[in-house]
Amino acid sequence: MFKYFPHTEEEIQNMLKVAGVKSLKDLYSDVPESIRFKDDYEIPEAKSELEVRQQLDTLGLLNDQLISFAGAGVYDHYVPSVVPNLISRSEFLTSYTPYQAEISQGTLHYIFEYQSMMAELTGMEISNASMYDGSTATAEAAIMAMSSGKKCTKVLASRTVDPKTLRVVETYAKFQGFKIELIDEKDGVTDREDMRRRLDEGGVAGVILQIPNYYGIVEDYSGFADDIHDKKALMIMNSVAADLAILKTPGEWGADIAVGEGQSLGIPMSFGGPYVGYLCCREKLIRKMPGRIVGMTKDSNGKRAFVLTLQAREQHIRRQKATSNICSNESLMALNVTIYMSLMGKEGLKEAAEQSYAGAHYLCDELVKTGLFTLAYNQPFFNEFCVKYDGDIDALQNRCIAAGYLAGVKIDEHTLMLAVTEKRQKSEIDELVELMKEDAK
Repeated sequence: MFKYFPHTEEEIQNMLKVAGVKSLKDLYSDVPESIRFKDDYEIPEAKSELEVRQQLDTLGLLNDQLISFAGAGVYDHYVPSVVPNLISRSEFLTSYTPYQAEISQGTLHYIFEYQSMMAELTGMEISNASMYDGSTATAEAAIMAMSSGKKCTKVLASRTVDPKTLRVVETYAKFQGFKIELIDEKDGVTDREDMRRRLDEGGVAGVILQIPNYYGIVEDYSGFADDIHDKKALMIMNSVAADLAILKTPGEWGADIAVGEGQSLGIPMSFGGPYVGYLCCREKLIRKMPGRIVGMTKDSNGKRAFVLTLQAREQHIRRQKATSNICSNESLMALNVTIYMSLMGKEGLKEAAEQSYAGAHYLCDELVKTGLFTLAYNQPFFNEFCVKYDGDIDALQNRCIAAGYLAGVKIDEHTLMLAVTEKRQKSEIDELVELMKEDAK
């Protein structure tokens, strides 16, 4: 029954004796008989490798393979085939936390390269590794701000930040004992006057802003850093990582902490994960940063070596003293991002971003030309935008799905948000526009 246990029968009996029970079944004696499962498990008979593959292929065909024009934080970017091939190598796929630095040089090296690339991409001085996703990275940034501020009770966040991210931040805040106050939006962008008013009330540790914001708008944050720093608060900027290839970086905006989702850097959508969050900051905040920081040094022979320079997590120090309780290691996803950025290079990242921008503006123009859609916000946008539609958005999307197109994300009863990446061809955009015109008829 327990043929995969590595212990001998004698060892098992000794452990049971120490535990004060006679058999393994006795360990479950507190589970009432009435709720114990006594039937046979519905496990299919053994199959050959060929049969298993055929069954999995059949299951895979049940998924709708749609051409995606949806975004809202997850984007259908092209991933070169070499990326999944490399990260599937056993030495990467099976590696976990690099506890023993002397025998984990390969893992430490690519984490170091990841950190270097992310610091450059965000315009910040320091980057860590091992963040779950963009939402939890933002929540960790809010906690960093609270631990840096004196006598602070709250963190401000713009209503133009992705609602999914805000919900995660609010959950973290509740159990960390501080408040999240939302800054009003006006015409799809952060209301600067409302932010100033809330800052003047005092007790603010940090302010969370997003670029492009949830609606795809590229907000102008000129002067925001001065407003925030004048009140001794930290500026936290959330961004979709790939967009920073051509947009002004958080560092250039004057942010203290840059956070966001790294899925756009070569990680497939994969039904929602696994993804990777990034968190970069000014050097002065390095002791407040969660996760790991890998550094480069020299060994006793003078050769280059990589070490865990900082890892203020509860696995290494007392739990109550840890900057974060994130324990899992997201370095496989960090490797994915590193290989992708290495292959694409600066110019490749810029080209993908420029094509996404051009495609989104072309789609927007074509939809507005139909007379059925109007741009929801008269603001500059990148590769994602919102349009108003007087008809039934659910019916419109269902018609497009039937034709093989995922037509954006419904924001409210009459607002539809669409995204375009470099994967979308002009013919696909034109066909989507025709489908949406047909639905209106």
